[in-house]
Amino acid sequence: DAAKASSGVLQLDMQPLKIDVLLKQIAGEYIERLKGNNLELIMRKPEESIQIMADGQRIYRVFDNLMSNICKYALPNTRVYLLLEKNNNTATISFKNISATELDMSANDLMERFVRGDKSRNTEGSGLGLSIAESLTTLQNGEFNIQLDGDLFKIVISFPVIE
Repeated sequence: DAAKASSGVLQLDMQPLKIDVLLKQIAGEYIERLKGNNLELIMRKPEESIQIMADGQRIYRVFDNLMSNICKYALPNTRVYLLLEKNNNTATISFKNISATELDMSANDLMERFVRGDKSRNTEGSGLGLSIAESLTTLQNGEFNIQLDGDLFKIVISFPVIE
């Protein structure tokens, strides 16, 4: 999947998609795992539905990778945020958490394949999650950005809104 996504040869089924509904679904699927890691999910989204053009299966994979990373790497006993906003003609989705360990590398380094934020981690994972999420987002005409501020880890994804 990583090779196909980064090379752009992955077949996409682009359809109008209510992104708020998909985010609510992924949040619901992760709520028990988050609680098991002593993480409180704060989800904020507009009342009105927001549609983007995307491949439902592929965008779900992006969100699944990001939520899985939060469960694995967020500091226990903290809040994690899943935010959806509409600004002009853009839907912006933010995933935010406090890292359990010091992030001693740049956002670009974290995007490299097979790189993990903490080399001493013993958790499962190949180090491909962020790279796959970024590639799948870009293939669907979205933008994918990592922002690091101390121990705050934030992913911001944006897509054009369709009316």
